[in-house]
Amino acid sequence: MKIGIVGAGLVGSTCAYSLVMRGIGREIVLVDADKKRSEAQANDIFHAVPFAHPLKVVSGEYSDLSGCHVVIMAAGVSQKPGEPRIGLLGRNASVFEKVIPQILLYAPNAIIVVATNPVDIMTHIAAYYAHKAGLPSTRVIGSGTTLDTARFRTLLGTHLGVDPQHIHGYVIGEHGQTEVLAWSAVRVGGMSLDNFCRDQNCSLHDEVKLDIDEKVRNAAFHIIEGKGATYYGIGSALARIVDVIIHDQRAILTVCTKKTEVEGIPDITLSLPHILGGNGIIATLAIPLCNEERNLLTASARSIRDTLSGLKMPIT
Repeated sequence: MKIGIVGAGLVGSTCAYSLVMRGIGREIVLVDADKKRSEAQANDIFHAVPFAHPLKVVSGEYSDLSGCHVVIMAAGVSQKPGEPRIGLLGRNASVFEKVIPQILLYAPNAIIVVATNPVDIMTHIAAYYAHKAGLPSTRVIGSGTTLDTARFRTLLGTHLGVDPQHIHGYVIGEHGQTEVLAWSAVRVGGMSLDNFCRDQNCSLHDEVKLDIDEKVRNAAFHIIEGKGATYYGIGSALARIVDVIIHDQRAILTVCTKKTEVEGIPDITLSLPHILGGNGIIATLAIPLCNEERNLLTASARSIRDTLSGLKMPIT
């Protein structure tokens, strides 16, 4: 199975490395405007193959994306320390205007997975160009809050003393400051969070919830402040998404994709729990939310919609 990655920077190269370490796919093609960088990254990662799985890793041009089942869009400018994701929008929108049509020209049947921030807006823009080329929006997917959800489960699992894989909880809405931690929908071993805490005699005070919320919501800012960029977490999240697609696992992930309406807000792209398979988005799950969470999701959707409406380009 052939996988393309456009953008051989920290995120794209880390994703490629994660794919090799997990043995996902058969061939990985790295494409970057800086040919020297993509060649160096491809060679460096390929040298790890003998210690992992027998994948082919090469540098290529857009034409070499032909035959890819999945193409990861990781090209774009980096987020600066303290910069809101929305601040990236103008610079990355111009990148997509040039790159997405090139991907679709050579890989018209590929599922596009967007990693570039702000990912909700950028996925919406990618879906616009895909629609023009005849590709349905269900085959244009953003990483969304996949990583935020993983952070949420990890932090909650640490507090409860439970393996995060046995915690079902979701972060929905924007991948950013208006995202919503859906506390009311959390299940631990099939039990509601309140029932689990009562039965196991553990506390989950509002202060603990606020601390987890802050660490999830501002994780990227803290990491960028410390080392300039985030890439291990998102690289692994992208590898997981690709694994689900190429093996048609029909997993439930909080990726983002274009929707005709969410909470009364029309023509919007944000994250919700979706069933994801070999042909893209299969279904969207309507998880139970309390009134406060539903209002927060509406506000998150409205914030994204307002940004989309303010763009000086046709994307609907």
